[in-house]
Amino acid sequence: MGVVVAVDAEAAAAEGAVDNPIDHAPPPQVGIGFRPPLGPWILSNPSEVEFVEVTAEHFFEEGDDTLQRLAALYPISVHGLGLSLGTPGPLCTTTLDAFSRVASLCKAAWVSEHIAFTQSAEVDLGHLNPVPLTRDSLNVFINHAMEVQEHCGKPLILENITTYLRVPGDIPETDFLNELCHQAGVGLLLDVTNLFINSKNHNFDPIHWLRRLDPAFIRQMHIVGYSQANGQYHDGHCEMVQDDLLDLASFVVSYSNVESIILERDANFPKTELIAKELQLLEGICVTARSH
Repeated sequence: MGVVVAVDAEAAAAEGAVDNPIDHAPPPQVGIGFRPPLGPWILSNPSEVEFVEVTAEHFFEEGDDTLQRLAALYPISVHGLGLSLGTPGPLCTTTLDAFSRVASLCKAAWVSEHIAFTQSAEVDLGHLNPVPLTRDSLNVFINHAMEVQEHCGKPLILENITTYLRVPGDIPETDFLNELCHQAGVGLLLDVTNLFINSKNHNFDPIHWLRRLDPAFIRQMHIVGYSQANGQYHDGHCEMVQDDLLDLASFVVSYSNVESIILERDANFPKTELIAKELQLLEGICVTARSH
């Protein structure tokens, strides 16, 4: 057995012996969420696309051939919208089986869902809703996250959502996320646009928020431009990425070993040349942030 030597971190750092692992990590892969209007371009394998995220529900009924073609071209992640991990009680096995099938077909590197609920016991609400940050909610998420990972046989990462109201709770959001990731063995899909929007609408500092988050858990990022109306910020997934979002993304890349960043777009699709330029801009920011 080898000898374990304790190292004084400050002394070692002064001598240059301690390295930040992020300094040696490659920049995140830059990619895009697959949407039918962008499908022909993405399937043409443009050099700007390094990674693709597919939405599971879009492939529940059809599209096996497209999934297999994408898997032959890119590393893939599978993103879910309807598992409703925040709803107490058993997960829908039909939805979970379909979700797992999509992940298997495209050989997903990991799967993702939201820190939210979309269903009550009686009805499908049709959109993402925040959960109270309580011990009971945390336990529901931990159990459901472990179930998804076991069922799919894939690592799971969970995404922060935008919230236009503050649901009462007794655990700070970053503590909730850290404990969820630690106990369930999952990672984070950090949506920097959602974080930025929440920071504006609820008046907090996103950098301070990030510094309370364990950077080891951040595996993937989402980014898309925001809009403003009636004194509020909104996430319509239909705008070009603004400079303040790029600054926030740059901080995340320098702060964590995030592996991929996904550009989202669900409406108002521009010409693919403009999408390619956005991806090139993101790549340049990631390279610069990681090199510093």
